[in-house]
Amino acid sequence: MPGVLFVCTANRFRSPLAQVIFQGLLRKMPSAADWRVESAGTWGDPNLPAMPEAVEEARKRNLNLDNHRSRLLTPRMMNQFDLVLVMETGHKEALQAEFPTVSSRIYLLSEVCGGVPFSIPDPYASGDSPAEVAREIDQLITSKFALLYQWLMYSAKKTGS
Repeated sequence: MPGVLFVCTANRFRSPLAQVIFQGLLRKMPSAADWRVESAGTWGDPNLPAMPEAVEEARKRNLNLDNHRSRLLTPRMMNQFDLVLVMETGHKEALQAEFPTVSSRIYLLSEVCGGVPFSIPDPYASGDSPAEVAREIDQLITSKFALLYQWLMYSAKKTGS
C-alpha cells in the first residue's frame, strides 16, 4: 500500500494541513482506500494540538484537524513511507543527510507538484499570514493532485509497497 508522509517543523500547521487536504482528495479515489497518509515534525513537542489557525483553515475546506496531535519524526517513520514531502529546503537537506538510505524518497512538496522547487514558510517563524500559507499548500496539492498521485504510485512501485 502506498504511503506518503508530510513533514514540517513542529507538525502543528503545515504538515497536518497538507495531510488532511491530500486525504480529502484521496477519498475520491476508490483505488486509494488503503493508502497511508500521515504527518510528523522534525522538531517540537509531541502530542500538542494543531494550531488554531490550522484548525480554522481546515474547517474552511470542510476538513477536520480537531483530533490532530503533533508527532516527532522517527527513523522508523522514514523507512515506512514511499514518499516524504517536506515544506522547506532545510528539512530536505537535513533529512537526506540524517537518513541517506531513504534520501531518494525525500522531496519538497513544491518539487513534486511541478515547477521550481521552493520552501513553504512557517507562518509562525516568518510572519507570513497563516491563511496565505494554507492557501499555498491547498493550491499546490489540489492543482497538482493527479501528478502527486502518479508520483506516489511510481514511488510505491520502486519501494515495493
